[in-house]
Amino acid sequence: MRVLLVNTSERTGGAAIACNRLMNALKKINVKAKMLVRDKQSDRIVVVPIKPSIMLPLKFLWERFVIFLANRLRRKGIFLVDIANTGTDITKMRDFQQADIIHLHWTNQGFLSMSDIRKIIRTGKPVVITMHDMWYFTGICHYASSCQKYKTQCEHCEQLADGKSPFDLASRVFNKKKQIYSLAPITFVGCSKWIADLARQSALTKGHTIVNIPNPIDMNIFRPIDKMEVRRKLGFDADKKIILFGAQRITDERKGFHYLAEACNLIKHNSPTLAANISIIVVGGDSAKIQNQIPFTIKSVSYVKQEEQMVELYNAADIYVTPSLQDNLPNTIVEAMACGIPCVGFNVGGIPEMIDHKKNGYVAEFKNAADFAQGIEWTLNNDYPALSAAAHQKAVDTYSETTVANKFKEIYDNACNGNI
Repeated sequence: MRVLLVNTSERTGGAAIACNRLMNALKKINVKAKMLVRDKQSDRIVVVPIKPSIMLPLKFLWERFVIFLANRLRRKGIFLVDIANTGTDITKMRDFQQADIIHLHWTNQGFLSMSDIRKIIRTGKPVVITMHDMWYFTGICHYASSCQKYKTQCEHCEQLADGKSPFDLASRVFNKKKQIYSLAPITFVGCSKWIADLARQSALTKGHTIVNIPNPIDMNIFRPIDKMEVRRKLGFDADKKIILFGAQRITDERKGFHYLAEACNLIKHNSPTLAANISIIVVGGDSAKIQNQIPFTIKSVSYVKQEEQMVELYNAADIYVTPSLQDNLPNTIVEAMACGIPCVGFNVGGIPEMIDHKKNGYVAEFKNAADFAQGIEWTLNNDYPALSAAAHQKAVDTYSETTVANKFKEIYDNACNGNI
């Protein structure tokens, strides 16, 4: 069996990381897998790029320009949606033609257009789609927030300024997806139960198979290591309680940083003794911009590309916090737990499936900074060895490469045999 995993980027972004890890996991159970990408960032022969062209950046700009016009020349929000009006036909590529299974992941920002997806489905090859966000079952948005129009018909899009029109971009793309998905059965995979349940409610996925399989992680890389030793290596205070927070872009509103800032200020006000012993590591783009918003000693780290460096940062911390306001199955929580680090997050998206409340971390009431602060305090003051061991065991039981890869192999076998 030959599986072709398709993703816009090889390494940048959570979907790229998850796709890469799945490819590695599949190969370990003797499934032949390759990754086809627009943006190749390594010299690995199992990662195949599309043909370089001066048109690639122009395609991305053209899509943004159309969205910009629909947004009445407003920049705000134009990266919250994708319309897939331009892309690359990959069906003529040798690796596509040799593949038995086509597994689409995150293919936006000018990589695959709706016409390209139509061509893929029309080849008759079994298609599996992993939903790293909501885009595949909404009109154009990656996260619908409180909007539920995708259940019936996307229109009057709340994320665009032309949303007053019933024939806006969201409506047109929604109808294209409905027509394309009707061409053949598709297996949709949700990384979390939360997103799989949302997908089942969409008018676009009716009649298709929807399953829930989490992203895998290499437990040989992400593992507990000696905390004091790694702190000495990184120059961190051995006696501090260290909180770790990370995001691709810290200032992204969806990542909820302002709730973390508010929670930290509440801890300083309500528990000054604990607060005096806390420091925080902030990892990601724009991390230097939030220095004055946290009342603790801050260590800012720009975007980390090497997994080994991230493993050290996880193990240097006492807890990992994720105040995301809408998220699927954050790789960061999986990674932290695999390293034996308890996590604190809001009760939203796939997060409560990952963090077992007061067993391996704390699940705070949604958008409640006071409860988030309480979760941080509870986790730091509780039986830390027990919480750490429970976090690591949850990762082993749920996200190990063998467990996840075998679930996907079963999906592929069923798709090849017509048992979708």
